[in-house]
Parts: sequence; structure tokens; C-alpha cells
Amino acid sequence: MTALILASGVGSRMGELTADRPKCMTPLPDGETILSRQLRQLQSAGTEKIVITTGAFAGLLREYVHSLGIASEVVFVHNPDFGTTNYIYSMYLAEKELSGDILLLHGDLVFEDAVLDMVLKSKDSAMAVSTLLPLPEKDFKAVIRNGLITSVGTEFFENAAAAQPLYKLTEADRRTWFAQIEKYCGSGETADRCCYAEKAFNDISGKCCVRPADFTGLLCAEVDDKSDLEAVSSELGKLAGRGVYICFSADVIHSGHINMIRRAASLGVLTVGIMTDEAVTEYKHFPLVPYDDRVELFSNITGVAEVVPQRSLSYRENLLELRPDIVVHGDDWRTGFQQPVRDEVISVLSGYGGKLVEFPYSDDKQTFAAERDMRARLALPDYRRGILRKLLDIKGRVTAIEAHSGLTGLIAENTRVYENGNVRQFDAMWISSLCDSASRGKPDIELVDMTARLRTVNEIMEVTTKPIIFDGDTGGLTEHFVYTVRTLERTGVSMIIIEDKTGLKKNSLFGTETEQTQADTEEFCRKLTAGKNALKTDELMICARIESLILEKGMDDAVMRAEAYTAAGADAIMIHSRSSSPEEVLTFARRFRKRDRFTPIVCVPTTYSSVSEEELYSAGVNIVIYANQLMRSAFPAMQHTAESILRTHSAKECESMCMPFGEFIRLIPEE
Repeated sequence: MTALILASGVGSRMGELTADRPKCMTPLPDGETILSRQLRQLQSAGTEKIVITTGAFAGLLREYVHSLGIASEVVFVHNPDFGTTNYIYSMYLAEKELSGDILLLHGDLVFEDAVLDMVLKSKDSAMAVSTLLPLPEKDFKAVIRNGLITSVGTEFFENAAAAQPLYKLTEADRRTWFAQIEKYCGSGETADRCCYAEKAFNDISGKCCVRPADFTGLLCAEVDDKSDLEAVSSELGKLAGRGVYICFSADVIHSGHINMIRRAASLGVLTVGIMTDEAVTEYKHFPLVPYDDRVELFSNITGVAEVVPQRSLSYRENLLELRPDIVVHGDDWRTGFQQPVRDEVISVLSGYGGKLVEFPYSDDKQTFAAERDMRARLALPDYRRGILRKLLDIKGRVTAIEAHSGLTGLIAENTRVYENGNVRQFDAMWISSLCDSASRGKPDIELVDMTARLRTVNEIMEVTTKPIIFDGDTGGLTEHFVYTVRTLERTGVSMIIIEDKTGLKKNSLFGTETEQTQADTEEFCRKLTAGKNALKTDELMICARIESLILEKGMDDAVMRAEAYTAAGADAIMIHSRSSSPEEVLTFARRFRKRDRFTPIVCVPTTYSSVSEEELYSAGVNIVIYANQLMRSAFPAMQHTAESILRTHSAKECESMCMPFGEFIRLIPEE
């Protein structure tokens, strides 16, 4: 983009400050001049060419700009009639150097980076305005109707907002406006110093699409005289002490993050909130880089004054504690799951006078590549295998849901619910022997061999990243169990659960209705120990599933076995129950917790589905598995659809029960 800076004015109202230099070279308190600040900002914004109009002290201005070493191409256009014309004539002279979209600004304008970004990101032409500042008597106002600027001038007060000469002009609007300027200059009207370029704009505004860019709460002001300079200097001083807050969950830092930090730091003293590991896992994925390391990374980025933890997706706690003047975020959260979070931020800020500043979200190839690489690393067996242990260390609570195919794995991976500014999602996937068998139309009696079951594991792992808990039934013979453990460890499974039964496997929920034999405690302990000794790492967890309550052996037997299995090396204990009440599971958990505070407890609330996760967690349970709900809900839906087709002799009536075909064929991402 090309920028046009109008710096040909005399600046007579500045007194001795402009006696030997152009007004744009007026020093500011931070050591910069008005112009050097503008040039730095334009260069940071990626401006490729800068056109500067000159008047008095043209030679001095050229030398000064050259001394700054600006990387962008700089072109000077001299207005020889600077003493008798206004900037409309300078614009007319500079037109030959302009092409495409342009940024137009006066050389005495001091503004924040956020204002520049706001103007630049507009898809249409835009002008900087403030809808809340008092309307000035003698300075520009912009008349706004139906979201468009229809007139600009000092004389307008109705439907008007305070305005500043900072414009983004699309090529079409630039050509329309400058064509009218050329008519004014050709007619001789510009000899009147009160003929501003905006007068030409007002004639053709109906042919343009110029939108207001509201900079309310940010610095954007012209320096016409010494009092303006004092006011701007005061605002720059406040800007240096202004509190700015931005939050990241990112554990892979890319150019988009660095650019956002740079922009945020330009607004004041920047505090970066880093989402804790627990917060990240709640709404996104397990972090590749631990919280402490992420803090170290962000602490060493230029512009970051302080790094603090943010413990949830909600900003409320940190905003009320830090009370920043400005919160910065990308504009991607205006829609989607983070919209309620944004609404809450705006509400909290309005309570004490803070402001939200949104910059365009980075969608460059590097950002997408970083996200893709992150997912690829999460899916690797050597990384995925240890995530479940880490989740238990970080959160202490894990929720898993059954998956029996790549498609149901994607459902488990991507399903999220957003409530009260927070996100809920499943932490892990349970690959159930029952559902794996049922999906093949076979009974749950260990008929599906391990090779077929591992094929299911691989299908799910190919399209997901979350940890997998594997239903190992009885584990088979101890000698076979050793090899199963090694295979699952290599594959990247995080936990295998085996039940303490022997003989032909029958589903536990049959209870005593069918003959089922519980394993001898010592024999089962030997199997657990053999499995633990077979491991090459300490990441794959072996969980012992206790059937005592299923087989009506009593609570004492269940607790006794839990202690023995833990002593034999079990990493977790699963207590199973077919009661419709959760009481015996809750009782077991409380009793076991009195003896063992650390070994994770796993439960499967299938028959006692009325219990809440919170009740289970409060009793000491760590992992809750929803073991068969996806399979059980899918079957009646498919059966209903099949019956509808048979009954109506067409597919029309069942369409309302089906996912639209266009969505269906796009269900699986191509990467």
C-alpha cells in the first residue's frame, strides 16, 4: 500500500516551534518527532511506498527523512504554492505518484498503532472518527448516515462525530475523490486557503463508500498549536503507563503471535496472560509445552512487561484483579465458541471504563503450518501415550467417551459444549470390547481377536490426538497379556483395563444371571505384575477392574482386592457395578480413598447414569468413562431411518433425521 503524508503546511500557529522547521518535525516527549513516529508506524504496518508533500523547509525535510533510514520507498512532492494554497493542491500534485489503495494522513497527526490498524483493516474506505468525543467547534466533523460518511467539514453538527484526517481509500474511491479535486484545482477555487479537499469529497460522497473507524478511547489528534501539543504530549505520557492485557494459550509461537504482541505493546505496558495447562486442556488440547516453559518463552519476547497465569477461558478473574485499560485480542472471536467470552470481556471492561481492541486474526500459511505440525506431534504414539498420566497430574479428573471407529473417534475428539464462558470436552477415548464387537455384529465374548481390535485402535489414532483407554477384557493368559501390553505400548495407547474374571468372557452387566467366575486374587496379581514388568516405559497405565460388586461378593472383597492389585503394580483401579444406584460405587471410592489417596479410581456409570460427574469426583473418582452411549444412540437412529424408508418407499421422509449431504461429504477434513 502507498501512504500519502500531507506536510506542506506552514504551521504558523505553532509560533517559534516552526520558525526553522516544518511542523511535522515538531519533537514529542518520547524523543521522536511527529513525522518520525508516523514513518515508523507506517513502516511497521508494511507500507511499501510513502509520498510526502513539502512546502516550507522542503530541503531540510528531505534531509531529515533520509537520515531516518526508512526502508520503504519515500517520494517527495513539492508544492511551490504552499503559502497561498491548502493541502487540496498538494493532493492534486501528488496524485501522479499514487496507485491502488492508499492511506492518506496529515503530517501533524499523532495516533496510536491501534487506530492505524483499525483504519487499515477496513475492507472499504475508512476515516478515523470518535463517536463519543465532544464535537469540536472549529475542527472537522464527519456526518454518518447508514454506516457511511456522507460529509466532512467544520460546519456539520447533526448526525456527526469528531473526525481526524486519517483515511484509507480504496482505488475506486481514491480515483473518484481525486478526479473531483482536479476539477477544483483546474477551476482556480483552490486559491482560497479555506478550500479543503473534503469540500470536493462532499460533492461526490454518494459515489464512494467511506466507513467510520471509531477510535474512541485511543489517541488520534492533530497538533495545530501549542495547546494541542501539550494535550498530545499528556496523552502520550498516559499511553506509556497504560495497562494492556492479552492472553495466549499457544505453546507453538509463530509470527502471528509475535505480531500481535508487538501491536499490543505499542498500546501501553503489556501484561500477557498465559493459560495454565489445566485451562488449555479444558478447551483445546493437551499443551505440547508445559506452563512454566511457556511462561519463560513469552517472558523473553520484546515488549512483554509481565506474564501472569490465566486459569480458565474466562478473562473475568484476571480483569477484575489487574483492571487493564485495554484488552487486546484477534477479531476471530466475534463469532463461534469464544463469542460468549468476548461478550463477558466487554461487560467487565465497561464496568470500570476499559476498552477492547481487536486486531485482524492472522491466517497466513505459517500459522496454519504451526497448527498442523502441533496436531501431528500430538498424534505420535510416543507423545500420545503419556498424556493420560499428565492429565491426571494436572487436572486429577478425566472424562472419556466410547469410540469404535474413525468417525466416532472424530466425534470424541471434536465435540465441545460452551457454557458460562467455559468449554467442556472429552479428555480421552474408550475403545470398548462390547462396542468393538457390536460394530462387527458379534457377541461380547472376546470373539473379536486382538489383531482386529488393534485395527480399530489404529483407525481411531489416524484421525485423532486424544489419549486412548483400551478395554482388555480379562487380558487372556498371563503369557499372552505380556505381549498385548507391549503391542499397546508401541501403538501409543495410554491405559489398558483388564477385569478380574476367568473363563469364557460374559458381559459384566449380566451379573449373576449367567455363570461368571472371578479370578483368584493372587493369580490376577501375578498377571498385573507380569504386565508391568513387560513395559519399556512408565507411560502406559495398567488398570485393574474389580468385579466383586457385579458378582455380589461384597464391599469388603472389593476393597481388599483393590489394595492387593495396587500392591501388585496396578496404576489404577476400576470399580464396576450394575446397580441402578451409584451408592455402592460412591461407598467404594470413599472407603478406598481412606486407605489410598493417590491411585486413580475409574468408574463406568452405565446402569447408574443419573449420577453426575461432580458427585463421582467429590467421592474420589478420577476417571469417568461413558462406555457405550455413542453406539447405543446410533443404533436406534439408524433403525428408525431404515424403517422410515421401508414404510414410505422413499428417502424423503427420513431426510430430516439425516445430516445434510453437503455437510456429510465434508465431515472428514482432508488436512
